[in-house]
Amino acid sequence: MTKVTALGLMSGTSMDGIDLAVIRTDGEGVVERGPSMAVSHDASFRKRLEEALQVAKQIKVRNERPGPLAEIEQELTTLHADAVKRFLDQHGDGWRPDIVGFHGQTVLHRPHEALTVQIGDGEALARSIGIRVAYDMRAEDMRHGGQGAPLVPVYHVALAASLPDGEKRLPLCFVNIGGISNITFIPEQGDPIAFDSGPGNALIDQWVFQKAGVPFDEDGKIASGGQVVRSVVDAYLANPFFEKPGPKSLDRHDFDLQPVKDLGLEDGARTLAAVTAEAIIRAQEHLPETPKLWIVCGGGQKNRFIIKHLSELAESNHALVKPADELGLDGDSMEAEAWAYLAVRASKGLPLTFPTTTGCREPVSGGVIAEPA
Repeated sequence: MTKVTALGLMSGTSMDGIDLAVIRTDGEGVVERGPSMAVSHDASFRKRLEEALQVAKQIKVRNERPGPLAEIEQELTTLHADAVKRFLDQHGDGWRPDIVGFHGQTVLHRPHEALTVQIGDGEALARSIGIRVAYDMRAEDMRHGGQGAPLVPVYHVALAASLPDGEKRLPLCFVNIGGISNITFIPEQGDPIAFDSGPGNALIDQWVFQKAGVPFDEDGKIASGGQVVRSVVDAYLANPFFEKPGPKSLDRHDFDLQPVKDLGLEDGARTLAAVTAEAIIRAQEHLPETPKLWIVCGGGQKNRFIIKHLSELAESNHALVKPADELGLDGDSMEAEAWAYLAVRASKGLPLTFPTTTGCREPVSGGVIAEPA
């Protein structure tokens, strides 16, 4: 099939900015990875996004934009357009995209109500950048009984196929640690299995911002001064979510800081890192086999205490944990790459989700294509 150049835009649950990455792909097994870039949100806009999550709880219908949400959506779209233009200024020669995959910002995700809301105006973005835009790629899955998340697994399958034979230890799991963590299990034979595994960076980010006024725990430096408080970890892991088999997905508000509220800054950061790691390992309770390799991507791969704890737990099952970067992949831009890949699949009507990844009744394509004029 013909290869298409696609640019992916991801603004994840950590809400720290926009990741951009370009690939060339046929939407199936061929993936040629290109340059990537990250654009951070300033502190004031990030704070407004945080506040918008509270307002979004009022939404009952997907197109509602109560309070300041309509204004924030316009501003978010403009920030994405500016980021695309910056990217093209730097990398447009040879990598100008035929299509852009636009995730937008999730402000509400209630799979039990078949309701997911990502703010961001795909039509306005297409007009601003003069390129076709694929957006709103979660809703069709929900209309077919799915959770609307995760959508990245189909890209993980393509990446797993590209690993050198010496690194391809099947079965393996991709672990994306964003605001929420999710896994994609890839067996030697059969379909992938995917679901959200639990909290990722979101609780740690909220904790250190609340206690120290910093947006995240860089490299786990704050956690390095603390100890794991076992009773708090156990309180988080007692949540019924962990007993449920996949497919399953989370909203950012499904876990909060209540169990950790009485801890000091460092102990809280270290304990929440342990929660993230142990929640990931517990996901294997719902898999048909124990993974031999865990490939970690997303912002959480940079928190050395998440990785340390995860590695120790995996080693007890004779498994390895490797950051994606060690395998020649880009752990920072993988989700943005995935959204580029999904945009190509959406434009060709290929499935984005599957019964074993989101619980949809049958393989489902999706997305809306906005033309530039």
